Amino acid sequence: MNFRIAVPLITLFAISACGLSPEAAPRTSAPAPSPSATSKPSATDQDTRPALAQTRSTMTENLKVEVVGLNRVRGKHLIVQLRLTNTGSDKKLPWTGEMGDNTRPLGQIRWASGIGVLDAQAHDWILPYQPAGFPCLCSDQDRDGLGYFIDPGESISLYAVMPAPSGNPSSTTVVTPVGPPMADVPISDDPPVTPPGMTIPDPDAEPVTTVTRRLVTPSESLDKSEETADDGRDLQVNLSSDVLFAVNKATLTPKAKTILARTAKLIDGSAGSAVKVEGHADSSGTDAINDPLSTRRAQAVRQALSALVTRQGVSFQAKGYGSHRPLYSNDTDEGKRRNRRVTVTFAKPQPSASAAPSTTVTPGATGLTGTGKADGQPISMEITGLRRLPGGLGLLTYRIANQGENEAWFNELHLARDWMSFKYQAAFNVTLTDVEAGREYLPARLQVADGKGGADFYCACTDVSGVRLSTEKFGPGQEREFWSLFALPEAATTLKVKIGNFRDLQVPIR
Repeated sequence: MNFRIAVPLITLFAISACGLSPEAAPRTSAPAPSPSATSKPSATDQDTRPALAQTRSTMTENLKVEVVGLNRVRGKHLIVQLRLTNTGSDKKLPWTGEMGDNTRPLGQIRWASGIGVLDAQAHDWILPYQPAGFPCLCSDQDRDGLGYFIDPGESISLYAVMPAPSGNPSSTTVVTPVGPPMADVPISDDPPVTPPGMTIPDPDAEPVTTVTRRLVTPSESLDKSEETADDGRDLQVNLSSDVLFAVNKATLTPKAKTILARTAKLIDGSAGSAVKVEGHADSSGTDAINDPLSTRRAQAVRQALSALVTRQGVSFQAKGYGSHRPLYSNDTDEGKRRNRRVTVTFAKPQPSASAAPSTTVTPGATGLTGTGKADGQPISMEITGLRRLPGGLGLLTYRIANQGENEAWFNELHLARDWMSFKYQAAFNVTLTDVEAGREYLPARLQVADGKGGADFYCACTDVSGVRLSTEKFGPGQEREFWSLFALPEAATTLKVKIGNFRDLQVPIR
């Protein structure tokens, strides 16, 4: 979703402790800095504002991240200010590689382009605006005089300007590439206050492009009969053709009626009037076989659903695509199985207002810790939280530590099932299971257009690729915190959590 804001008068915010004052300044391809921001602030100029929230870098030990400002401007923009602190005493820490958004092209990753907020209601991951010819409306190490490193015991302050979350919320979740998201950070409608030397550009001063990532939350039934993907607007239900039909047939099986009845109930709970039914095949066979078969299967599901749906005014459209739109790689049997599907897409049903939390305890070990081994070293895991966020989302955080005396690589976090294909390696080998409901929840995905009419998917979880490739390497006694976003079933109070090769854990939702 892109929009541009055009204002004939080019201005900048000169934001100080006294508030906002317009300061005329010419603008070319980058926001003009304040003259006082062209040299690195001294230790006496350190930002001493109280923190609204904080986290720590998973990759870089001793790097602390704090939110020190979160201000809504003109009711439509949001200014996020962070303070990065080197809490160590012996070496400088790099920050530029950590704070870049890895879902952008490589040339745009640097600077503070990875600072963002989560619009949970809209399922949008909001990132800084992008002006013409400049990666983002955010801090730059050269232009703002910040340099590449943070000295021991010192801090630097960063900013990012982006759209405000929808619905005028009083708080939001602040996200960065470096550590777990920071939830429930209060948003102020007062003018932002900044440390000396910081100038924040006005997003209305020239055309800017909104940069958002669609947050898609997948889940699947334990019997493998269907999987869903929720992007906040539409619900996509992928029904397994292996369950719906016999091989090379388009006649529904007896078991199909139960599966389609569940889908019809979801359609009845939707406010949308249009339902798309699409048939798909794997890469086996030829187009002459796959194309008509996928069409007949789509038509069979459409006919069955139209008889099962009780809501009036619903129209169905059926079409077959053969093997031309695979969701997964056809290089494995599992990928082929999942590509043999009938996809039903409709407006997302509204959550049930009367749903009561379940009190049933799911099977599994009690406690929130687990142990394992990597490279001969004892590895421990501790779940530190599973909390609800707005919009039906949830945040899981957990720690991994090397309890041994030698260095160890713990690679289990990215060794997930091959059908979970993402652009880069990430800690996506994590699942939540509602055993009573027979449903498994998988890490959320950030959907990014690939410029070819398709999309790339990035895990909404700890990244372990690129500059973060060594995240799964642990020195003796070293501990790191990881995270994942999920959809959470609205009626559950406890879920079974599986992380890598550690034991199943029974985890309460708070």
